[in-house]
Amino acid sequence: MGNDYKQSMNLPKTDFSMRANLPQNEPKRLEKWAEEDIYHRILEKNKDGEPFILHDGPPYANGPIHIGHAFNKILKDFVIKSHAQRGYFTPYIPGWDCHGQPIEHEVEKKLGTEKMRELPQATVRRLCREWAEKFVDVQRNDFKRLGVNGDWEHPYLTFQPNFESANVEVFKKLYLNGAVYRGRKPIHWCSHCHTALAEAEIEYADETSPSIYVNFKLNNIPAVFAEAGVDLERAYVLIWTTTPWTLPSNTAVSLGPDIDYCFVEADGKFMVFAKDMVEAVAKVAGWESYRIVEANGEPVTMKGDQFGDITYICPVLHENTGRIIWGEHVTLDAGTGAVHTAPGHGVDDYKVGMKFGVDTIMPIDDDGRFTDYVPQWAGLTTDEANPKIIEWLREQGTLVAHVDIVHSYPHCWRCHEPVIFRATDQWFVSMDNTGLREAALDQIHNHVEFIPEWGVNRIGAMVADRPDWCISRQRSWGVPIPVFKCASCGETVATEETFDAVIDLFNTEGADAWFTKEPKEYLPEGTCCPKCGCTDVVPEKDILDVWWESGVSHVGVLKHRAEADHLRWPADMYLEGSDQHRGWFQSSLLLGTGAFGQSPYKSVMCCGFTVDENGEKMSKSKGNGIAPQEVIDKYGADVLRLWVASTDYSVDVSIGDNILQRTSDAYRRFRNTFRFLLGNLDGFDFKRDAVSLDEMRPVDVWAMLRLKQLLDDVERGYNEYHFHQVFRALYDYVVGDLSSVYMDVVKDRLYAEAPDSVARRSAQTVLMNILEVLVRVMSPILSFTCDEVWEHYPETERNREGRPVSVQLAGWPEAADFIPALPQGEAAEAVMANFACLLEVRDAVTKAIEEARNAKTVGKSQEAVLKITVSQAVADVLGAYDAADLEELFIVSHVDVVAGDAEEAQVEVSATSEPKCPRCWNHRELGGNANHAEVCKRCGDVLDQLA
Repeated sequence: MGNDYKQSMNLPKTDFSMRANLPQNEPKRLEKWAEEDIYHRILEKNKDGEPFILHDGPPYANGPIHIGHAFNKILKDFVIKSHAQRGYFTPYIPGWDCHGQPIEHEVEKKLGTEKMRELPQATVRRLCREWAEKFVDVQRNDFKRLGVNGDWEHPYLTFQPNFESANVEVFKKLYLNGAVYRGRKPIHWCSHCHTALAEAEIEYADETSPSIYVNFKLNNIPAVFAEAGVDLERAYVLIWTTTPWTLPSNTAVSLGPDIDYCFVEADGKFMVFAKDMVEAVAKVAGWESYRIVEANGEPVTMKGDQFGDITYICPVLHENTGRIIWGEHVTLDAGTGAVHTAPGHGVDDYKVGMKFGVDTIMPIDDDGRFTDYVPQWAGLTTDEANPKIIEWLREQGTLVAHVDIVHSYPHCWRCHEPVIFRATDQWFVSMDNTGLREAALDQIHNHVEFIPEWGVNRIGAMVADRPDWCISRQRSWGVPIPVFKCASCGETVATEETFDAVIDLFNTEGADAWFTKEPKEYLPEGTCCPKCGCTDVVPEKDILDVWWESGVSHVGVLKHRAEADHLRWPADMYLEGSDQHRGWFQSSLLLGTGAFGQSPYKSVMCCGFTVDENGEKMSKSKGNGIAPQEVIDKYGADVLRLWVASTDYSVDVSIGDNILQRTSDAYRRFRNTFRFLLGNLDGFDFKRDAVSLDEMRPVDVWAMLRLKQLLDDVERGYNEYHFHQVFRALYDYVVGDLSSVYMDVVKDRLYAEAPDSVARRSAQTVLMNILEVLVRVMSPILSFTCDEVWEHYPETERNREGRPVSVQLAGWPEAADFIPALPQGEAAEAVMANFACLLEVRDAVTKAIEEARNAKTVGKSQEAVLKITVSQAVADVLGAYDAADLEELFIVSHVDVVAGDAEEAQVEVSATSEPKCPRCWNHRELGGNANHAEVCKRCGDVLDQLA
């Protein structure tokens, strides 16, 4: 008989598997999407919608993707898909940075430095291109495997001719308006990579450096000190430096204009330095006795800007004379307050040197070695020279003290070797000559939205303080500086006509032609030097900084491909890691503002870095890195995507086995919910079977309103790009509202009522709405799974005709589409307030029944009889519902509600005397239907209908 009853029940039925097998099944779904050309079908569907353009920041094509790449690309996919699902037109052109040092560095590692230097430039460029093309393919396949939609077959690559010409377009605009210039200034120089570096290409690491205090012999002193007894023959200025190798380039000593300076007599010498540093210097120098020079019992002091024309003998090249000058950069954080100044080896030194007209000396070559300008150390590297210089100073009797210190020092971001400041002839973008700094700050503060908001202060401070941008590099692989030099006098040859000729050349033949064709083959006839009239012009050999190249991507993509791909400039959003405030965000801003008068993006969204479960940065040396492919092979891409959604991307995010296991558990909760919904909607036709509002049970009305709240929360989360709030809203809803309440409550109706009864159809109407909402709003996150769910919708007339082939074409669930129309305003608020009260009582009931089960008073909750004592106000709420509604909500046999003085619900549980219905397992009176005396009346009536 039991089998007969089972056959009469409406048990869930679906082919949607409990086991996801994502690693095996996701690649098949990718093939399906490719066959359906889902990317272009979405664009076609939304072609009349409002455009939303997320411009892709190009990763370097120099190796397989890491977890940070995956994190970034998935976030972008959330942004694009959530907009596309809501009807926006969302073309997405992925791109790669294929030029510059990162690629060349990898080729150099493969070949070896010596062999690399022996190869012709054309060969080096070919090998670099092949390397970039190889890893574009590798990374493209990895990104596609993540489920990221985009025009993957037509990406932008920085070595493409139309992209290379974009560099020239922007350079032309900035050069002709005076923002680009060539100058000899100190820049970061990597002796290993033989190239200049910009600030964005610098990383900082601790280095041990010699900290030395050195006396420079003064040629004259202010009269006030002479009158106080300072002996000129024994007078020195005492400096401090951590770079002894820069002393041969010394041409000045800088004082602080508002700092008090005094002479100190010690070890038979008179030394001038900051009065506030005397005690600290004496301690380091080990002076057993010393005195500050006084007059009339008071120290004699002078401000740094009052020294006048004081000179000294330079510390290494004694034939040179240095000057005492002053500058605002001088502080008393360390040292002596008298700063050794070598304009060729530091930005501050250069600026103050230019102000006072002191010479710039550069005795260091491209290899970081001393030239013959300093004969005693010629050929030595700066590191090799340091100890020899210190020893020489000691022998000269000018070394006052020497200690080693550990401090943060700039390193090359590619080879990770320490860099040096070195004055060379380079090309720069001026931050101030044409007002670029001011214009960029205006865009930052008044025209760009930053997500999170603190980004505005971060990039704003960087732009406010940054020096002129060094844009030239001494490498082989990249886009050349698009100007020419006169072979006779060296004058720069750059006009609107020459720039246009180079643009045409690059568009047709690419930048490689610059290195192989003679300028006369493509320059306008009569091109000559503006200074001497010579027509023998030669192309510049330096290449552009890769940050310049990526910084003009908005031109190469949003302008050059605008018509073909229906793009527009400026982009709606740039999205990259927080380090790009000093990198791509900034270079794009400066070039967009400099060339076109405004930012190339309307908003900037930045994310943190990926770290391990202990919060430590991932690295190969630590062995704590996690490859995206490893995660996908074990869990599937949707679990990785769910992890991204669960994080607060605005800070550093942790990932590891424990976190991924928890994410996998959360994924199973979502999947099981979809399976429950699909299984209980078998054969349900929404158009035919949905019930009206007045036919619904109270719990169904509440569930519909709660679903509307969820939709509002999710839409708000997507609008604000708070994906972790979208995840939390969905997870709490599935685990709390659905699993713990609604799905548990309606199982009896779904399984035991007649298939087409109003009671069952009411629950199914709600479940169908829930499914329609969840599958659509979760598809930007769980793209593979939601598409699988979509394919397993019930086979009905509605689903066979006119349904999109993919949930990604289904659009956003609109509240107005809900059937039936929901209560609004105060009516809706009243329903939700009453159910908040009911669910609070239900929590107390659940706890009391669990205690009764532990005490063996009852077995299952269906056996329980409840006496619930509550306040009069709560009793009034509960009294508004039928007993059957309360019994269904609490899943018990019987409920009595008593009004009392209880502030919280008091629940007494006893066992029912009613028998258990063998069909539905509820404890009810049996025999209400004469045809089926062995079951409850409800089940008997259902059996009659099924007969």
